[in-house]
Amino acid sequence: MDIKKELTEGFSKYFGGSADGARFFFSPGRVNLIGEHTDYNGGHVFPCALTMGSYAIVKKRDDKKIRFVSLNFENAGISESNLDDIQYVKKNGWANYLIGVVWAFAEAGYTIDQGFDLAMWGNIPSGAGLSSSASIEVLMGTILKTMYSIPVDMVAVAKFGQKSENDFCGMNCGIMDQFAVAMGKKDNAIFLDTADLSYEYAPIKLSDAKIMITNSHVKHSLVDSAYNDRRRESTNALKALQTKLSINGLGDLTEDEFEANKSLISDPVELKRAKHAVYENQRTIKAVAALKNNDIESFGKLMNASHVSLRDDYEVSCPEVDKLVEIEWSVPGVIGSRITGGGFGGCTVSIVKNDALENFKKTVLSEYKKACGIDAEIYEAEIGDGARELV
Repeated sequence: MDIKKELTEGFSKYFGGSADGARFFFSPGRVNLIGEHTDYNGGHVFPCALTMGSYAIVKKRDDKKIRFVSLNFENAGISESNLDDIQYVKKNGWANYLIGVVWAFAEAGYTIDQGFDLAMWGNIPSGAGLSSSASIEVLMGTILKTMYSIPVDMVAVAKFGQKSENDFCGMNCGIMDQFAVAMGKKDNAIFLDTADLSYEYAPIKLSDAKIMITNSHVKHSLVDSAYNDRRRESTNALKALQTKLSINGLGDLTEDEFEANKSLISDPVELKRAKHAVYENQRTIKAVAALKNNDIESFGKLMNASHVSLRDDYEVSCPEVDKLVEIEWSVPGVIGSRITGGGFGGCTVSIVKNDALENFKKTVLSEYKKACGIDAEIYEAEIGDGARELV
């Protein structure tokens, strides 16, 4: 498929006129190898950008209208807003993630004085937990930075994406997804400390294994509300600990410090949420150290422990994904496997030895279908660069 050609034709079909002078952009999806629900708790994460993502063709207008269309939807309608009156309008649906980024730039005092038409197409599976929302937010930020010569770096673009999702769309997410999408680097994951946004690139060089993503094709509708609940529960636990400890986030604590002070948290649910945040952060630090030492077996064990914690302490998995992970754990040659993303469905990420790949695919697809009656889908993770303009 010639994506640029399809987008050019789609642009003309929906917006009329020629796409001459339009510019072409790409923004990836992401997968998180370990460090889940730690980003808004001041902990570490370890995501990487993927080669699948969101593409857009954009052309400036002579007025203040901003118009959007997605070629992923048959009979797509055009969503529209105006630079003089940017508001969240429910019927704009997915386009609110883009409109919100325009709003975030304007809120920060940057002038966007001309409207634009934007046609988009993406190949991130819908609802898979590979961060299609962050992908399109950072796509929009990259377009604004580039086409309107706004003097911000890509970390700022990530922050605008997060602000859009938090304050415009009402999803109280952390910074990980937008940061990974904006700052991705081919063949590297990003070891990010979300407390201060310090980061380093860690090469992913698996000599005889591959990173595999399995899409459960399950997405439970409570993901947004439950995500905000988890954030609130973690904040409450932090406040309880702060009555005695001088900490800024749960990520500031070691396991021993947490165990010595956990009695400060009286609510049993909030205690479980805090335990996950503390232990998951330490797992992430240990996992990256293991990777640097080429100790992929230890990395895999930490992935497995991460899933157990997300299932039992943070309670963001679901029966179908638990079954999927259980099947993956049972396959010889699987080094580690866990749920990835916000939770309540979506994808798992696994590290699988090369000589076990065929058996992994066959076993996982057939056993999951047998157990849950659902056809899963498996992709090999290809780690790519962050959002950018394409020629």
